[in-house]
Amino acid sequence: MLDSYNREISYLRISVTDRCNLRCIYCMPEEGVPLRDHGDCLSFEDIVKIAREAASLGIRKVRLTGGEPLVRKGIVDLVGMLRQIEGIELITMTTNGYSLDRYARPLKEAGLDSVNISLDTLDPDKYSHLTRGGDISNVLRGIDAACEAGFPIKLNMVVTEETGAGEVDRMREFCRSKGVRLQQIREYSLKEDKEEHDDITYHRPPPCSQCNRIRLLSNGRIKPCLHSDHEIIIDKDDIRSSLMEAIQNKPRCGTVCSTRNMVEIGG
Repeated sequence: MLDSYNREISYLRISVTDRCNLRCIYCMPEEGVPLRDHGDCLSFEDIVKIAREAASLGIRKVRLTGGEPLVRKGIVDLVGMLRQIEGIELITMTTNGYSLDRYARPLKEAGLDSVNISLDTLDPDKYSHLTRGGDISNVLRGIDAACEAGFPIKLNMVVTEETGAGEVDRMREFCRSKGVRLQQIREYSLKEDKEEHDDITYHRPPPCSQCNRIRLLSNGRIKPCLHSDHEIIIDKDDIRSSLMEAIQNKPRCGTVCSTRNMVEIGG
């Protein structure tokens, strides 16, 4: 389906939870965020209904995000349910990799096509600082498990002011050694005006003119744009109309999102 600026919207990002087992400094406030009960999140059945209707409107790619999607109980079952939807060609996941050593093979068997794994540094102490206490060895085991399961893998590296000289080169060599792709992400804030950049060094965020996605939040709201406060509550009795409204209300260009933290949206 085309939005009002003639962009084909074919990509649905689904945040299955706002919970996370890390506290990355650019994603979550130091004090954390108020956590909703799992019962306040969309059920898997509702997510599948929404994804099925989205597929009928031209959505071909689904990405599961969080928070951290692997903390949502039954996530493997959700992948299997989504895999049965006609029209969905690609099911992917963005994860911090912390629990991926346990989930990689079951996710692959359920039908997950690929994974993006967040890792901003190879320095154990710096990783602990950036994640407020995380242990990088868990992520490295997750990367190995995903490789062994046969996943195509992108490694998401957020480049911040704290990224030291040579860190990108070391990460690039690490990715080559593992046979995975490096995706460099320019650090940005939802609370500041979105800036468009022509620097090809960074793969994300994409320019607004190329944006082909909408976002389903775990509380049942749709965000037509990451950098906007505008949200649409899914009408469970008329999901199709809610999705169409979101697509048609997608702005030409993002500005700011002042009402949510990144952990609630999933990027």
